[in-house]
Amino acid sequence: MNNWKKLLLSLISTSLILPMVSISAATQQPTDGNSLVPVREIAEKNGAVVSWQQETGQITIRKNELTIVVKVGEKQAIVNGQIAPLDNPVRLTKGVALVDGLFLTEVLKEAPEDMFISLVSMGNGKEAAQYVQHSVSQVLSPTLLSQLWTSLEGQFGKITSQPLAKHIENNTVHYNVTYTFKTALTNLDITVRMNHTGLVDDLHITAAVPDVYQKPSYDDPSSYTEQKITIGDGELALPGTLTLPKGDGPFPVIILVHGSGPNNQDSAIGGAKPFRDLAVGLASQGIAVLRYDKVTYEHTYKVASQPKFTLKQESVDHVTEAVQILKKNTHIDSTGIFVAGHSQGGFALPLIIAEDKQHDIAGGILLAAPSSSFVDVLTEQQDELVKRVKQVGLDTENFKVQADFYKKVAALVKDPKYSVDHLPESFPLQPAYWWFEQKDYVPSELAKTQNTPMLIIQGENDVQVSMKQFQNWKSALQGHSNVIYKSYPKVNHILSSYDGISIGQEYIQPSNVSKDIIDDIAKWVLN
Repeated sequence: MNNWKKLLLSLISTSLILPMVSISAATQQPTDGNSLVPVREIAEKNGAVVSWQQETGQITIRKNELTIVVKVGEKQAIVNGQIAPLDNPVRLTKGVALVDGLFLTEVLKEAPEDMFISLVSMGNGKEAAQYVQHSVSQVLSPTLLSQLWTSLEGQFGKITSQPLAKHIENNTVHYNVTYTFKTALTNLDITVRMNHTGLVDDLHITAAVPDVYQKPSYDDPSSYTEQKITIGDGELALPGTLTLPKGDGPFPVIILVHGSGPNNQDSAIGGAKPFRDLAVGLASQGIAVLRYDKVTYEHTYKVASQPKFTLKQESVDHVTEAVQILKKNTHIDSTGIFVAGHSQGGFALPLIIAEDKQHDIAGGILLAAPSSSFVDVLTEQQDELVKRVKQVGLDTENFKVQADFYKKVAALVKDPKYSVDHLPESFPLQPAYWWFEQKDYVPSELAKTQNTPMLIIQGENDVQVSMKQFQNWKSALQGHSNVIYKSYPKVNHILSSYDGISIGQEYIQPSNVSKDIIDDIAKWVLN
C-alpha cells in the first residue's frame, strides 16, 4: 500500500477538495500507473471548498474537519498537519492543477459515519444498517434505525437536516464522531461510536450542553501525568484515564465509581466534572486515580438491549477488572488499592467489596452514598426535593407530580407478588429486571457483615442523598472501629460547596469538588 494511503487510514475520514480552473477528465495524464486528475473539478464535485494562491502555487482544500494543502511542484500533501507522500509531484498544466488520482479519490471518499448519519436522518434504516458492526446488528437494527429520527423529533421537535458542528474524539475503544443538530427545543448531540475497523458499534444521544467547566485552583499539571487505559476487553471494554503523581512510586490508587446515569469518566454534569477534580486534586497529593467511562455511556444501545442488565454489570464488574489491571502496574502500590463510589457507585460499594475475593481492596470511600434500598432512597429524594423547592419559593406542582410517579414505581417494586421471575406486565422504567433484581438489597446491611476500612463522606446540603442516609450508615456500622465519618455543611450532591439551598439547579454553573473533601480523602488514604 502507498505511504500516503497508510497515513490516510489513520486520519479523519472526511470529504475535501482542491482549487484551480475546471477541466475535463479527458485531460487526465497517466504517470507511473497513477493518473493525475484536476484538483478543482474532483474536489468541488465532492462538496469541498478550494482556495488557490497563485503567487506561491499553494492549494488548500477544506471540508468539515479535514484540511489538505498541496503545492505545485511538490511531491507531498499536508493532511490535517501531517505529511502524506504523493507518487507524483503536483503539476500545473494550462492553468489546471493536477494531483495523483488515487490519493485524491481516497481522501475524498465520504466518511462512513457521515453516510450513516445521513441515512438515519432520512429514515433509511436498511441502508444505514450496512455500516453497522455485525455483532451489534440486532441492537442497531434496520427497524430501529428507520424509526430513530422520527422518535427524536417526537421528543425534541423538528431537527435541521445539516449538523451545526461535527466533533471527533478518539479513545482506546472507539472513534467517536459527535454531530450537533439544532432542534425546535434544544441542540442535540448524536455521537456515532465507530470501532477500529470503521464500522458503527454504538450510539450516544443527549441534549447538547455548553462546556463551562473551570479548572480548580488545586489543579497543578506539573504534579501529575495521565495515561490512557482500557478496562476489560470484548464488546463492553471501557476507555479510561490513570492519573499518576510525578515520581517513580509506587503510589496508592483510588478507583472512581460513577453515580446513576450514563456518565463519562469525568462524571461531567452541567458546569462540574467532579471525577476530574478528584483525580487531579488527589494526584497532587501523591495518590493515583483511575477513572473510566461508564458502560451505559460508552455502550448505550448495547446495554439498553439487555433485558436482564443488572447493577452488578453496571457498577461492579469493571471495578473488579480495574483492580486486576492496577495490581500489575509497577507504578501502583498493590497493597494500596482503594475504591471510591459516588452516589449509586457508593450504593454498590458493599457489592464491590463482596466481589473482592482476594481482598485486594484496602479500603472503600463512600461519597454521598445511599444506605437504604434504592426505591426508599428514591422516594425520600423526591420528598426532599419538593420541600426544598418550596423553601426557595418556586412552584412545587410539577415536582409533586414527579414525586407521585416515583412513589408508584417504588410501590410496584416493593409489591411482594413481583420479582425477577414475575415482572409486572407494564413497568414505567426499563429495564424492569434492573429494579427487581436488587429489591432486597440494602447496602448498609451488607456492609455490616464486612470488615473493610471505610471513609463515609456526606454533604449536608445534598438534595439527592440526605443526611438521613448518612445517619443510617452510622447506625448500621456503629460497631465498626475502622469506619470514619465526615460531613460538610454547604456541600451538595456533586461534592461542591454551595451557599444557597441546593435543588440541583446550581449544577449548571461552574463548580469544583471542595478542597476539604480532597484533603480529607488524601489524609485517610495516606495515614
